[in-house]
Amino acid sequence: MRLTVRGTGTSNPCVKVCAFGLTEIPLGQHNIKDPRLDETHKLVEAKKKAYAQVEVVGDEGLVDSDCVVTTEDGFLELTFRDVDFIETRLGRDPSAEEREALLKLKGALESEKTVFEANLGEAEREALEIHGFSSNKPIVVATPGELGEPDALMVRVFRESGWICFLTVGGSENRAWPVPPGTTAWGAGGAIHTDIQKGFIRAEIISYDDFIEAGGETLAKRADKQRLEMKDYLMQDYDLTSFRFNK
Repeated sequence: MRLTVRGTGTSNPCVKVCAFGLTEIPLGQHNIKDPRLDETHKLVEAKKKAYAQVEVVGDEGLVDSDCVVTTEDGFLELTFRDVDFIETRLGRDPSAEEREALLKLKGALESEKTVFEANLGEAEREALEIHGFSSNKPIVVATPGELGEPDALMVRVFRESGWICFLTVGGSENRAWPVPPGTTAWGAGGAIHTDIQKGFIRAEIISYDDFIEAGGETLAKRADKQRLEMKDYLMQDYDLTSFRFNK
């Protein structure tokens, strides 16, 4: 059957963004006003459009956040915290493996990279996995101009977080659903409703580029741009998706 989107029974994930050292961005839920959804809404008739959302938290939410948005000064503070921690840890006689990994990480930080960006091997990451580094996640450094345009900034933050969206269109709403990178079609179905996972048959996919090039969902189908994908298919950003499933 084709899904009719409803607001109950979902396991819809949410991106948590830490606004570190920022007062310009209000805490709480923010719509990700991606212009691609606006364009979709022009091409597919629906009663409303529903943007993906992120939850913005303050400094106290840093550890549990998926990504960070901050200023240049905030970026330096986060990396300095990690350097200080590494120097303290090196003074406590760590194992040879951990020491080597810490020294490599310190060099990356002193080269203005984050822990997240450091080119560590699998063994090095395993040696450090017990530590909670402040910069071990995507960090977006906002310019003063971007802070004056929070909607555009949140689109950038979401994109750089690594998360993606897929779309369901038509009927009651055109909606963008946020999912983590590497989400399968089966997992995407569960972001809407657990019943889709339980009875998953297939996902009917039109890539966003094919959708735009064709001029709409119906025209894309006529151009044979709709694909049938099974549960292990890896979702791509802004895939137009219809789920078939057994109740």
